[in-house]
Parts: sequence; structure tokens; C-alpha cells
Amino acid sequence: MPEKPNSNNLKFTEHPLSSVIRIHPDQVSHLKKLNLFTIGDILRHYPIRYGGGSEAQYINQLTVGQNATVYGRIGKLKTGKSFKSKTAMAEGVITDDTGNLKVVWLHQPYIAKLIQEGSLVKATGKVTKRGDYLGMLNPEIESVGVLPNQIGNNLFAGTEAPIEHFSPVYPETKGVTSKWIYHTLQRIFKNPLFETIEDPIPVDILKKYNLPSLKSALIWIHTPQKETDAQVARKRFSFEEVFYIQIKNQQVRASAQKEKAYVIEPSSKTLKEFTDRFPFSMTSSQQKSTEDILNDFKKGTPMSRLLEGDVGSGKTAVAATTAYGVVTTRPKNKNSKVQDYGNLQVAYMAPTEILAKQHFESFIQYFKHMPISIGFISGTGCRKFPSKVQNRGVDGNSGWTDISRSQLLKWVESGEIAILIGTHALIQKSVKFKDLAYVIIDEQHRFGTAQRQKLARKHDIVPHLLSMTATPIPRTLALTLYGDLDLSLIDQMPTGRKPIITEIITEPKREAVYEKIRKELKDGRQVYVICPRIEEADPDKEQALNVKSVVEEAKRLKESVFQDWNIDILHSKMKPKEKDEIMMQFEKKEIDILVATSVVEVGVNVPNATIILIEGAERFGLSQLHQLRGRVIRGNHQAYCYVLSDSKSSKTVERLKALNTAKNGFELSEMDLKLRGAGELYGGKQWGITDIGMEAIKNIKMVEAARNEAQILVKEDQTLSSFPILKEMMDTKREIHFE
Repeated sequence: MPEKPNSNNLKFTEHPLSSVIRIHPDQVSHLKKLNLFTIGDILRHYPIRYGGGSEAQYINQLTVGQNATVYGRIGKLKTGKSFKSKTAMAEGVITDDTGNLKVVWLHQPYIAKLIQEGSLVKATGKVTKRGDYLGMLNPEIESVGVLPNQIGNNLFAGTEAPIEHFSPVYPETKGVTSKWIYHTLQRIFKNPLFETIEDPIPVDILKKYNLPSLKSALIWIHTPQKETDAQVARKRFSFEEVFYIQIKNQQVRASAQKEKAYVIEPSSKTLKEFTDRFPFSMTSSQQKSTEDILNDFKKGTPMSRLLEGDVGSGKTAVAATTAYGVVTTRPKNKNSKVQDYGNLQVAYMAPTEILAKQHFESFIQYFKHMPISIGFISGTGCRKFPSKVQNRGVDGNSGWTDISRSQLLKWVESGEIAILIGTHALIQKSVKFKDLAYVIIDEQHRFGTAQRQKLARKHDIVPHLLSMTATPIPRTLALTLYGDLDLSLIDQMPTGRKPIITEIITEPKREAVYEKIRKELKDGRQVYVICPRIEEADPDKEQALNVKSVVEEAKRLKESVFQDWNIDILHSKMKPKEKDEIMMQFEKKEIDILVATSVVEVGVNVPNATIILIEGAERFGLSQLHQLRGRVIRGNHQAYCYVLSDSKSSKTVERLKALNTAKNGFELSEMDLKLRGAGELYGGKQWGITDIGMEAIKNIKMVEAARNEAQILVKEDQTLSSFPILKEMMDTKREIHFE
């Protein structure tokens, strides 16, 4: 008999699963894979879809990558071993009126003996492509007496459908099936202690938005009687997740408003003199963003602002202009009087050494006419500008010199270095500023929340914080993730820049593209080739699709296509030092063609690279494709982006065409959200939001409602002392990771 909850110190949801159902020793490790340890964990393990004939499809309606159910007659059952790995397997073919579907079960040869040849079956699983035919790998299969009369893609058959038509399908693993999860949940619902579960969301908010109570929502999402049950339950959990994030954001924001920051008020005249030296005119978007930041500087409370802008839109110019306003401002002494000596300091953190060095060089160009010292720090060395040894530059550099780490740290602490640019080395304890007033973080999503806060809170007077990103983020996602930040957008590109020529191509046009690449290489230009995978997939594994890999494609290009050119690779499994070395070689034109994964989407500026060829484009989100395309719009030469896809799906074609119709990355990100779906949106997983939470991101009204309610709640009671259940939940809730 399973153990019964008997601890007075634990809430029902905190009890282990073993308190309601017997856990076989072999299941322990499998439950761990699904992060199922307690009753609360399994209650929040939501179905990914619901089974039943109503959501089945004909075989000729299937598309690769979807989860689907098919009905048909099974035949050609046999056992054997896979070609490559010699894994024991069973296979068969399911046939309906529209076509055939091959089904394969690895490590489960016994299935061929459990199913009768020629019987009617229902199979559910992910559709894959195996060679020239569609298939399913390790699908759930069961015998059925008759085939359903109607098959469509509607999720539910209707309000009168019996409960078995709404059988939930859960994320599962070996030893922990959807049926086991469903059975366990039924035992939990029947347990008297289930009624003791308390709802963290205040009742008045639930009533205001017609949301069910927590207990009702849990029952409805796991055992819906009709379509609206599941829909309403998912709406509640979507709202709930965004609501919790917004509360955390508003608490952070409220706390920040209690802190003190330097008041910085540079004169408009000196700022104009600084920007007049730029070799370009700032766009109205850049000017507006600069004004936003300068206005925040005047308030005396720490700024927290996110600056979004496409690659090449001029975010660095805004950062330099506002940094100028800071380093030309005198700090105040202990008596709050402005000193007649010294300068406030700026810290600028970038995610990679090569990007940090690029910003160091850029800032030298912005500040070389001024008596401002700029430092650079990374894990491999330190630099200072200007050089006291040779101000014209050493070995062709821009006038900086290598210095010892101890000397750099001494000058930073004394305030002699006004601007310090570097990698995460900036947040080490040994780096101490005298008067740090402004922190700029580039590609901020590459850093953890704790890393950003560590840099921003090095002193009693909290510095102003500017986060920058070139990653286009839909407005709903930005409002959710960055609710503690004010937003500024640079949605214009500098005038005079040649627009990139983007072409959606198919396999027959590959050779024509290669010919174009050869011409660019002969003219001294460089090329990116982007592949979805690092290495070739094991064909015996699920979703072993025929997509290009970095390793094999680089080898093929070198051996049979571009034999006369230097080719190298870059991918995420390489060590940071290796990646930086490759990018430096590419920047120095020691590499002609760089074959890489999407790891290059945000990276070093290589103006000489004019072509990017993206293989398997259907595997990337629109925002990601836009980011990749941005790698070749840095120079004055005409740039080209070739997007290659073999997919014949109308949905994929529509998505890819948006690359040419959208005005900017922000518009593309909104299209991606609509066309591709929240669960597939590029970056969705990395934000730490669940799939059901991401559903809310498609609904601007829901996001704004959650934000408004959180603002009201925190404004009235920042510590949530009047809402003990909500407070307890927020105190124990895992940190949302924004990287």
C-alpha cells in the first residue's frame, strides 16, 4: 500500500509522490528526468494535448515534426535490428484511405508480437521523415474495434463527447507513461487532502477576469469534460504565470525606487559638440533613446532601461553619447557638494572577449579627442587608452597599450580610468570603482540576472543601468520579461546604408548561389554558411532529419566546392577561447568561409563579410534568421542573404517570405509569434517560461491585465503581507531566468 500523507509540517502539495502511489525503484530516475518529485510537481505537469478520434488526421495530412494521431490497418509487422547501431526493433506499416505510414519501435521488438497483423489500430506520436517517407518513431499504439467516422484536426469533438475522447497526453519518458501520470492524478483528486489546497491568486482578481479557482483549474486541465474546460483552465494558468513574473518585476522596481543614484545633468551644448564629431547623423530613434536615458539620469533614483535595436541600428552611439554625459560630470563629496576634480565612471560589459574588444576600439574612436582614460579587462589580459608610451598606437592598434592587471585595477579604484570595458571579468571582487555611476550591459540576455545585479550593485550609490539587445522581442514578451525595466526602441537604420538583398531559394538554385559566392570571394569578400546542426544526426534516433551539419558541410565544401579558399567552423560546443580565436581569424581575413551554427547570430563586426547562406531555414525562427542576416550588413559593400529551405509547407513559405516584407526585426518578431506559435518562438525556452506561460505572450490584453494587477498589488503592499498565501508562493518560487 502506498504511504499516506502524515506530516503536519508539509502541505499536501509538498508530499512526495510515494505518499499517494507506489513508486517502483526503476521509476525513480525516470521521474527525476521529468522533475516529478512531489504531488505539486505532478499537478503542474500539464497535458501537451488530448487524445481521441476527434484530433486524428489522415496520413496524407501529416507534416514532419507535428504530434499526431492516425487510425488505420497495420501490416508488414516484423522484428529486426537497426542498420547502423544494431538496436533491436519492431516495425510495421499503418495504412488508411490516403496513404501509408511506417512505424518503428526501437528497443521494443516485442511490440510486433503484441499487435495482430491486419488489425485496426490507433497510433499517436511525432511525425518524422525517414528517407523518402513519413514515419513515427516509438509511437503509442493500441488496437481499436472500429475506425472513427470522422477524422479532422479539431482538438475536441464537441461538448457531448464522452470523457475518453479527452484523454490527456503528457510529456513522458521510459517507465513513466501518460496513463501512469493520469492514474496518479486521479488518486490525488480523490484524496481528501486535495481540498486543502489554497489558491495564491486573490479571489477578486479571479472574479474580475472570470478565472476558475486553482482546484477547479487543476481538475479541468487534467480531466476535461468538454473543450471549454481545458481552455478556461489553460487561460487561468497562463495568466497565473505571467502574473507571478509581473509581481516579481514590480517588487524589484519598487525596491530600486528607494535607492539613491548620481544625479547627472550634462549640458546640451557639450553633448551636441560630442555628437557633431560623429561621421554620421543620429537618427530620430537614436536621439529619442538618448533623451530617455538623459532624463532618467536627472531623477536621483537608479535608471533601469532596456535599449532594443536591430543589428547596425546604432546602439553603441547612444551608449557612447550617454557615457560621455557621465564621465564629464563631477562626483559629489561626502557633504553632497560637487567636487572640482575627478569624474564619474562607466562600466561596459559584453558577453564575449572579442565583442568587448570591439567596443573598446569603438569607444577609443568616440573619445580619442578627449582627456578620458579607457580601460579593457578580460580573462586573458588588460589594456589602457591612451598609451603613455606611444600615443599613436602600438603595432597598428588605436593607441592603447597592454598593462598589468594590478595596474589597471589600481587606476580603476583611484578613478583615473573613467570607462572600463570588459567581459564578466568586470564583476570579480577585485574590480573596485571609485565612483561608478553608469553600467551598460550589451546583449544583456547572455548574462544571468545575478551577474547583472552583481555589477550594478558594487557600491552604496547604485549606478544607472542600461541593458542593450539586438534580439527583436515581441512587445508582450518584453512587457513580461522586462517589467522592471523601461523600454526604448531604435527602430530606424542609419541613412545611406545599402539594404541587404534577401532571397528565399530551393535546392535547384544552390549552384547559382555558389557561383555568386565565388565571385564575392574573388573580390576579396568573406562568407558565412549557417547550418542547423553541429554534427550529423544518428539516423536511428528520433527526428534524425536530413539537415546540414557544420562539421560535415565544412568538409564537403572544402573537398568539392571551394577547394581554393580557407574554411573553418564555429559552434556552441567549442570552448569560449576557441570561439574567440576563430572569430579573430575571420576578422583578420585568415578565414574566407566560416561554417557555423546560429552561435554567430550576435557577435563580432566583420564588415568584409558580405554573404550569408542559411541552410535548413525552416529550422530557425524569423527573429533568429533576422539576427543571422544582420551579420552581413555592417560594411559599405552590398550584402546578400540566401535562405535555403526544402520545406514545401505553405506555413513555412509564408514565414520565410516575411523576411522580405517586414520593415524591421520587431515586426518580424511579432510575425514569428503569430505564424510560428508561442511555444516555438525563438528564445521561448531560454527565458525560463513554461509552454503554457508562453501562450499568454500571444495575448497582449492578458499580459497587460497581469501587469496592471501586479502594479496595483505591489503599490498597496510591496511585501504582500496582506496576501500570505501569495507571499509564501513568491518566496519559494524559483527564480525566472532571463538569459
